Amino acid sequence: MVLLGSSLCDFGSKIIDFSLQNVDEKVYTLNELIGPNGTLIMFICNHCPYVKAIIPRLLETTQSLKKNGINSIAIMPNNTEDYPEDSFENMIKFSKLHNFNFPYLIDKTQSISKAYGAVCTPDFFGYNKSGELNYRGRLSEMKDLKFVNDENDLLDAMLLISSTNKGPVKQFPSFGCSIKWY
Repeated sequence: MVLLGSSLCDFGSKIIDFSLQNVDEKVYTLNELIGPNGTLIMFICNHCPYVKAIIPRLLETTQSLKKNGINSIAIMPNNTEDYPEDSFENMIKFSKLHNFNFPYLIDKTQSISKAYGAVCTPDFFGYNKSGELNYRGRLSEMKDLKFVNDENDLLDAMLLISSTNKGPVKQFPSFGCSIKWY
């Protein structure tokens, strides 16, 4: 496992369209999934210990965002040949095990993950209702795979974006396992 940090927010970058298969075996486009007050695109996978460590808080966060008109979309970017734990079949099991309240899509070609510039799992991209990037940061501060406090940077940022169309100036990168490219 290689620990990487996400890049800084490229404020104003436009959300990137896609058509990807969900764990319900249907194919969805971005336009079918965006939220009226904003959209969170997150790159996660099944095997990453950083993702596993955040799942309970992530589910609470996405539920709160949904109540505020912000939809969350998870994309699994990894090479499933070398990392079979991230296979589509295992994505289905992982999402059921954790009762995901958001779509969990597979990027088989990795083209969408590359277009977004995703580098690690988890990697969060927060867009306003105009589809402009305003957050590229962490869920919460962690040390040794444990949350340091109850603060939720992602939730706070996305709520700010939904009310002002702008994200926080100060953002901290997300850290996690490197994306496993083909």
